[in-house]
Amino acid sequence: MNISSIGLALLVGASIGITLGMLGGGGSILTVPALVYVLGLSAHDATTSSLVIVGLNAAFGAWLNCRRGPCMLRHAFVFGGIGLGAAFLGARVSQYIPAVWLLTMFGSLMLIIGSMMLRPKVQAKTNEQAIAWPAVVMGGLGVGFLTGFLGVGGGFLIVPALVLLLHMPMRTAISSSLIVIALNSSAGILGHLQGSHFDWTLIGLIISGGVVGNLLGTRFAQKVQVQTLQRSFAFFVIALGIFLVIKNFPLA
Repeated sequence: MNISSIGLALLVGASIGITLGMLGGGGSILTVPALVYVLGLSAHDATTSSLVIVGLNAAFGAWLNCRRGPCMLRHAFVFGGIGLGAAFLGARVSQYIPAVWLLTMFGSLMLIIGSMMLRPKVQAKTNEQAIAWPAVVMGGLGVGFLTGFLGVGGGFLIVPALVLLLHMPMRTAISSSLIVIALNSSAGILGHLQGSHFDWTLIGLIISGGVVGNLLGTRFAQKVQVQTLQRSFAFFVIALGIFLVIKNFPLA
């Protein structure tokens, strides 16, 4: 790799780490397009590599966030654990979908989720006993499948699910989502192993940049109002969704 490629990989990694540490998701939304359009990977190799990159960054970010703020560990592990089998199934199904449709569906789902996050704020539940377990189970299954299918850690789905379905406070949803991302990513990787190529040098550089970004993002999130965090997450998801749909829509 030349100096410019190394610099780009570190910059991409730092951006992923910042979004994960600050918003509890969005790293994979950034990773897949960056790997395809900036670093030149194929769509299928990018989705597989993104699971490794985002999963490891999420594990580190979860550790940082849970040290500094609230974390509903039981719900996070159940939500993520239930989604493991669904993530593996989703990864296997995605092998049969053309890359252009994969990226178009990715962008379309981002538009829907981002719009939902801009709706009026729901009443948060700070007590774990107040959160319905059936909602945890159904949310875990749905997010798990989409995580494997789209090759993403799932934060852009997990955070809205925790906020909108389980009514978690935004800060708690951020820290909890990182645990779920790490779990779902591990299952998604297993489903993508067959026929996938890993550029471990590139992955290592991106993860190194992500560690620094995570430290910065986690610290910054502690200084920002919760409503600002939620709206920033929503606009970020919508902007990238528009880009992917315009870039990849098969009839365009």
